[in-house]
Amino acid sequence: MKPISINRRAFTKGLALSPLGLASSSVLFAESSASHQQAQQTAPPPKRVPKTAAEYNRHPPIHEPEPFAEPLTFSFRRATPRLSPFALGAVTLDPGPLQEARDWNRAYMLRLPNDRLLHNFRATAGLRSTVEPLGGWEAPSAELRGHFVGHYLSACAMLYAATKDQQIKAKADGLIAGIAECQKALNANGYVSAYPEELFVRLDKREKVWAPFYTLHKIMAGLLDMKQYGDNDQALVVLLQLAAWVDAWTAARTEEHMQDILKTEFGGMSEVLYNLSGLTGDARWAVTGDRFVKKVFFTPLAKRQDELKGLHCNTHMPQVIGAARRYELSSDYRFADVSEFFFETVAQARTYATGGSGNTEGWLTNANRVALEMKASSHHQECCCAYNMMKLARHLYQWSGDARFIDYYERNVLNHRLGAIAPETGLTTYFLSMSPGAWKTTCTEDQTFWCCTGSALEEYSKLNDTIYFHDEESVYVNLYFASQLDWRERGIVLQQSTQFPETDRTLLTVRATSSKPWTLKLRIPAWTSTECAVTINGRKLDAPGVPGSYLTITRAWRAGDRVELTMPMRLTTEPLHDDPSQVAFLYGPLVLAGQFGDAPPDFDLQHNQGPEIQEAPPVSVPTLLSRGKPPEMLLEPVPGRPLDFRAKDQLDPISLMPLNKSWGRFAVYWTVS
Repeated sequence: MKPISINRRAFTKGLALSPLGLASSSVLFAESSASHQQAQQTAPPPKRVPKTAAEYNRHPPIHEPEPFAEPLTFSFRRATPRLSPFALGAVTLDPGPLQEARDWNRAYMLRLPNDRLLHNFRATAGLRSTVEPLGGWEAPSAELRGHFVGHYLSACAMLYAATKDQQIKAKADGLIAGIAECQKALNANGYVSAYPEELFVRLDKREKVWAPFYTLHKIMAGLLDMKQYGDNDQALVVLLQLAAWVDAWTAARTEEHMQDILKTEFGGMSEVLYNLSGLTGDARWAVTGDRFVKKVFFTPLAKRQDELKGLHCNTHMPQVIGAARRYELSSDYRFADVSEFFFETVAQARTYATGGSGNTEGWLTNANRVALEMKASSHHQECCCAYNMMKLARHLYQWSGDARFIDYYERNVLNHRLGAIAPETGLTTYFLSMSPGAWKTTCTEDQTFWCCTGSALEEYSKLNDTIYFHDEESVYVNLYFASQLDWRERGIVLQQSTQFPETDRTLLTVRATSSKPWTLKLRIPAWTSTECAVTINGRKLDAPGVPGSYLTITRAWRAGDRVELTMPMRLTTEPLHDDPSQVAFLYGPLVLAGQFGDAPPDFDLQHNQGPEIQEAPPVSVPTLLSRGKPPEMLLEPVPGRPLDFRAKDQLDPISLMPLNKSWGRFAVYWTVS
């Protein structure tokens, strides 16, 4: 028999549960309690040692994952915008600078024959084409061929939506039919383009190739716009087959390999695929779009870190526009963070007075080093970048209704975009140089076809798209250009009569209205003064609004009501952050440029991508003697020409006029002493 072993805990427990144990424990507990109370009465209380600051702030370590570390997943959860744009057809341009630029652009579009635009598509598909090919970036040997045709389709679609121009509609429909014929002839799982699939083989192998996805984005966007704005169902049929090819191509590659591809080439593929998903309601295309998210670019932006130095501007901006669209479809705030911080750092820390950004197509320096970056070359502010930043500003404006986005948009419209299309010819610029003595170079009729030539076609086809916005009860008047708004759903027709910016006034007349009260919101530009004034039917409002905000007027309107807004324009200066001695002058929102004679007559100097200043006769741009005077003491208006100025009390005569009207040699930034 094994000896019985009892441990101390079991023995104590058994004793406590026995009657004798219970009695004994009660006596012991009483004695112990009494002793404890006596000790408490005689012993001093223990001293409390205060915690140190480090002890108070001690916390477990926080693991903060990278914003895009995990594979992306997509599901529809559409964000609700605060404001909405009007349909292009709801806003009609009346005579003025916007209508004028649109008509010059339209005339140029009509001068380009469809057969020449389709030549490379037909050649790639093995179809017969005997026309003379286009030159420049659309030449048969150029790997970017076809990009301009995509832009052209988008421009036709938006121009038709805005004006119901049947001649433009017929040209665009003919192009769609031609591309569909090429797609059928290729019989390549939906692939169609102006260049062969071999370019994608080289891209996949990481061999040198010029931007096949960049170009495919333009073609796909043109097809999408022709469905959405151009009432062409065949365009969607072609696009869905092409999108299926993109889906299959990208799905066959690992995420790691796709991210490697995105280090060199991606264009705006995510944007067009998200837009296609939004149009069709099919998440498949958004999932495909996610494969084009360049995580190494997005991650610092989501963390509000500016790491743009060394990046190419115009192939990254469409990525951010794609991020904005991704947020709108999914409510994934990571993509909103990317879009908002990118806009903030570019618009505030990398932008010239005109609204543009970059030098030789890239960001060459860290933030707030524009004066330093400007010296690198005379090729500043690629026009595609202004176009894309304006698109991004429209997205962000819809989310917030913040007037600052429209201030930025207006600055670009007036100075960069209206100043980048040559009067009458409709030929457009590539770079808008800020170098002293620069001039504006333009494309040719049929031998250049730069990226900026294509984005210009789109820009000048939709100049009516941001003048007015709305919510359920309000009309937001954002831009002051002669136009008419027809809000059919509410029975409201609003006519805007103005010669702005030649004058500082605009008149809004209610031509038709519903019986219910509604709200008119007038943007009071940040550039005006507190002396701005508003009258309703001749009666002045006591509260004219605060510059940089909206003035709200709610009432039961009647047909014939007239609202007049006066926005005094004043002279201001904008120095560069990193060199305050370099100063631009503005009159209201208009950037002023010093005038230094005609542009060089040499054909090549007129039609290079940018002004080759070193090849032209030198221009001496004098230092402005300021002596601490405010701008209104330095410049005075020329009698009879209110937007033209001349410098006072200088050693040499200096004339200035709006940059958007400057087609000779000019200077925007001045050394001021």
